[in-house]
Amino acid sequence: MRFCLIDEITEIEAGGSISATKNLSMAEEYLQDHFPGFPVIPGVLMLEAMVQASSWLMHQTNNFQYSTVLLKQAKAIKFNHFLQPGKTLVVTSKIHKSEGEEITFKASGTIDDQSTVSARLTLKGLNLSDRDPSLASADERNLEHHKQLFRQLWKPEMSDSLD
Repeated sequence: MRFCLIDEITEIEAGGSISATKNLSMAEEYLQDHFPGFPVIPGVLMLEAMVQASSWLMHQTNNFQYSTVLLKQAKAIKFNHFLQPGKTLVVTSKIHKSEGEEITFKASGTIDDQSTVSARLTLKGLNLSDRDPSLASADERNLEHHKQLFRQLWKPEMSDSLD
């Protein structure tokens, strides 16, 4: 099962910022239980959408240097509104600070230009082979998977044609 909470990257500037979207559909299974009669995306999944968008910015900024990007810290998380089916969460993330393998982002999500979620996120990049050289092939598979998924999410020629 693919756990991708970003449907499309709409803008990206390496070393700067990213904008991406998450369209919420009633077809998403977890909505049957969260909450019956009032389906909304769980807050942790809105946070995960911001983490995923930030990780794509980190990959683009570092030219896919790391096979694995992990959330190290999430601070100042604020949830302001619910995301219901039929709505689109627009996620933006900007690099706040970069120190070696770690990048801190200021991320937010909006629905219809209304603040829905925000946080300061610190992500850490790593390669499994740095700790265990026998995992070099796993790094290669992860990187190829990330590059392939990135090509599906970011289609700059389509964004340019919409202007």
